[in-house]
Amino acid sequence: MLSPPRRWIRDQCPSAVTSCVRRGVCSRRHSLWILLILLVVCIAIQMFVARQARNDKLTGLPHLRLTVNKPHLFSTAQNEWEIVHSESSQAVKTDLSRNLTFALPLNKHSQLFYPFFFASHFVEGFNSRSVREFHIMCNHMRFTKSEVAKVMPEDTFYFSILRHPVAMMESIFIYYKSIPAFHKTHSLDSFLDSSWRNYNSSVKNNHYAHNILAFDFGFDNNVAADTEDLEERASMAIAAIERDFHLILISEYFDESMILLKHALCWSLEDVVSFKLNGRSEQTRHPLLPNTAEKIKRWNALDWRIYLHFNTTFWHKMDSLVGQEQMKREVSQLRELQAKLANSCLKDGGAVDPSQIKDAGLKPFQYGAAVIQGYNLNPHIDRQTKIKCQRLITPELQYTDRLYTQQFPELAAKHRQETRMVAPQRQRSDRTGMMGMAWAREAHHRQIIRSKFSNLRNQKASTSAMLTHTEDNNKTSML
Repeated sequence: MLSPPRRWIRDQCPSAVTSCVRRGVCSRRHSLWILLILLVVCIAIQMFVARQARNDKLTGLPHLRLTVNKPHLFSTAQNEWEIVHSESSQAVKTDLSRNLTFALPLNKHSQLFYPFFFASHFVEGFNSRSVREFHIMCNHMRFTKSEVAKVMPEDTFYFSILRHPVAMMESIFIYYKSIPAFHKTHSLDSFLDSSWRNYNSSVKNNHYAHNILAFDFGFDNNVAADTEDLEERASMAIAAIERDFHLILISEYFDESMILLKHALCWSLEDVVSFKLNGRSEQTRHPLLPNTAEKIKRWNALDWRIYLHFNTTFWHKMDSLVGQEQMKREVSQLRELQAKLANSCLKDGGAVDPSQIKDAGLKPFQYGAAVIQGYNLNPHIDRQTKIKCQRLITPELQYTDRLYTQQFPELAAKHRQETRMVAPQRQRSDRTGMMGMAWAREAHHRQIIRSKFSNLRNQKASTSAMLTHTEDNNKTSML
């Protein structure tokens, strides 16, 4: 068998992760660490419920629940892009114990310097050793196992959630319509009919347009459907994902995924109740023709094979871990709990367009042509219930901002000062308050990291030129 090009396959160090299910996470006495890498498919990311005391004494920040001795869990506060990193991953958000420490992006960034391959020094407090241990890593990244392993403990539980490549591509086209690959095409069909003419992998942000799932997992996404070794590449990618991740969930079966996660981690049903975050308004959704779906599967052939495989293994895991009848019962119970919670927490019981959200702190970031919905809190709830409900509907940028401020108060104050200096004079009308600050901060830090990478490349080129010059001089002197 041919080996794939070295630049294609991502880091393949043997996983040091232990199996949560087989080794009895429920009875483990040592800390459980959980890592959610919300990938493009994803997944994003926001949820995790932490175990709060049964008396429900709530603090200003959410926390997770776990029935192990020390509930070191993981909640996602990332994947703000409903599109690529889907609304479902975002819904995986919940409460976090103030005893849990997040591996948050350096300099108050909302992503771990995506789309660059993740590196351990992207995490605030890692290089400075100001943080003794990290319990949760969930901000969006391009996965690199060896670098993640430097940050997270050896017994970290890795999981992700995949979204159907067809639905994801439709979302990406709406959300990232301004990227070079899509900019000149009037429709998704138009792009797909001339995809290789429109798509240039070397152009900034074009990675969103092709096999984004594979890209986020750390693989080369520039694989065509007629590539001679497509099947081999897909098989190797699948094998690497299976080696590095304990559990892969499916966005299209989100409730079933939460039940499966509940059993894998020995949580209660209340631990996996959530509201859908980053959902798009129906007015920006466009049904696709059957032939369009087939074009997408062909264009994103690598993603499609990865998704098909893990869709199959998802149901196998469900049968072995839960069973069909029990799954039906628990999904029904979960939906009843969700309905009850929505009735208690939400004004009018559901999501609304951003223009109708009264509290700016609950308004999701708006980008592209998508209209990302959010929620209004029920004004007739008591203070304690309000705090609990607010955790469930806080968008990722605000949520991450709160976590960063809690973990690094002095740095947070410093970055607020910097943001005032770099904030653009003109912002979209819906980028108010924190949204505008976050947008400015994102642009500023993306520019910084690109500058650093550019300088590094220039240094390497300069060093190479010097070595070549020295070699030439040596050859001349020998002659």
